[in-house]
Amino acid sequence: MAKENEADKEFLEFLVKSLVDHPEDVKIERKVDEMGVLLSLKVNAEDMGQIIGKKGSTARAIRNLVRIVGLKNHARVNLKIEEPEGGRVQSKEAEEKTEKSSSSDSDSDKEDLDLKL
Repeated sequence: MAKENEADKEFLEFLVKSLVDHPEDVKIERKVDEMGVLLSLKVNAEDMGQIIGKKGSTARAIRNLVRIVGLKNHARVNLKIEEPEGGRVQSKEAEEKTEKSSSSDSDSDKEDLDLKL
């Protein structure tokens, strides 16, 4: 009976491990409460783009498939994709742009302060 109840978790694990480059880092936590089943997904930071997809299309598709498996087992299943501990992975170019924009913002803040004095 316990195996049958965790069909959604096993399906999600199979699906996600098939998509990512670091399947060993895939972790799924399953919680059941009065609202239904909540599956929390954690993956390697480098794999987040593959799980989310363009404009969230892959994440939406995964959520739909997990809901369908849940309906088959008479349960309401929701998927939460947790952001990795390192946060968002940025390329060096993006980091440089962020640093440049923040330094120019701080200069404009100083100019605003000078004007108010």
